[in-house]
Amino acid sequence: MKRLVVRDARLFDSHAGVLRAGTTIVVEDNRIAAVTQEPIAVDDAARVIDAGGRAVLPGLIDAHVHVAATSHDLAGLALQPASLIAAQSSQLLRAMLQRGFTTVRDAGGADHGLREAVAQGLFEGPRLLIAGQPISQTGGHADLRPRGVRGPMFCACAGLGLVGAIADGVGEVRRAVREQVRQGADHIKIMAGGGVASPTDPLEGTQFSIEELRAAVEEAEAAGLYALAHAYSPRAVTRAVQAGVRSIEHGNLIDEATAREMKRCGAFLVPTLATYAALADEGQRLGWSPAMLAKLQQVADRGVQAVRIAHAEGVPIAFGTDLLGHMHARQNREFALRAPALPPLALLQGATCIAARLMGREGELGAVLPGALADLLIVDGDPSASLDMLVAPETGIRLLMQGGRVVVDRLAS
Repeated sequence: MKRLVVRDARLFDSHAGVLRAGTTIVVEDNRIAAVTQEPIAVDDAARVIDAGGRAVLPGLIDAHVHVAATSHDLAGLALQPASLIAAQSSQLLRAMLQRGFTTVRDAGGADHGLREAVAQGLFEGPRLLIAGQPISQTGGHADLRPRGVRGPMFCACAGLGLVGAIADGVGEVRRAVREQVRQGADHIKIMAGGGVASPTDPLEGTQFSIEELRAAVEEAEAAGLYALAHAYSPRAVTRAVQAGVRSIEHGNLIDEATAREMKRCGAFLVPTLATYAALADEGQRLGWSPAMLAKLQQVADRGVQAVRIAHAEGVPIAFGTDLLGHMHARQNREFALRAPALPPLALLQGATCIAARLMGREGELGAVLPGALADLLIVDGDPSASLDMLVAPETGIRLLMQGGRVVVDRLAS
């Protein structure tokens, strides 16, 4: 049995939202065996890591990524060979892990092959949970066909890229969800409202009927999974949570009444401020249309306000980024972008225990406690005052452990 001891840690207790000084953490194989403030004997076979009083955090979780979105050109991406996308995804995954993310929830595009490549150690990256293809109505947010195209345009048979499974009517929706379950999905993504990057749907519009939304949720739950919904407007968000979705992705345009309904229904919010900041900087250069840039501005202006509203109403807020292509490098900027709306430790809970609870992995991920997977970060600075060390992980993260394996060690530097 491989044994490792981290001593003199200022441990972030993610469930309590506090830091506990003088903590010792014992790791056996890939899990946490003990967490204590009491002196313990260390046998000669154990590796000892002295945290030197630094903060120790659970591995970070990003609850909204697209690891197969290796380009911002989503329509062009759909025409690329799956083998090339997989090779490019391996680089994105490795970089995410190096930035401190030991688990990520893919919100559409990745398939079970990418998940297995990480699990088997063929690709180095975060633990990967997948949605498969997002479910979209005709003309919905994951229908990437431009106006003028009347028939099928893309082949999504390889399961990579963000092309949606187009479904209209309750029967088709049930079939589309069942197909994602058959392909090994960990959760089901549905498009419940308009989007920024899609060519034909208004941002404030709703998508799918209530009956279709409920059918998607029912099929997900029948398989022991849950549904997450892309939605921005109050009406789209309200319809989705009343239909039973577990999390709202983005939600930039919500108001207080909508947040209260989310709370009543037990839904989570997963804001993704980083992608709007990145596209505001680069969208015009990347050839986005004036209509898409106008939609982008509308949601970008409301993102921080939505986080404030949700936090005030007690909606659990998980960490997400939704970045595309080369913009994935901005992943950790999400911490800085949320800082005006959330206290540092509340923000950190969103990237740890709240995200784990959203994914149904509480007690295993997002916390440092006995039985949990041994995902640890040792960082410089005081996370109760600022998360600057996570905004700049290449210097702020001194040691990174995933499943008991030390991936990065800069403690001696």
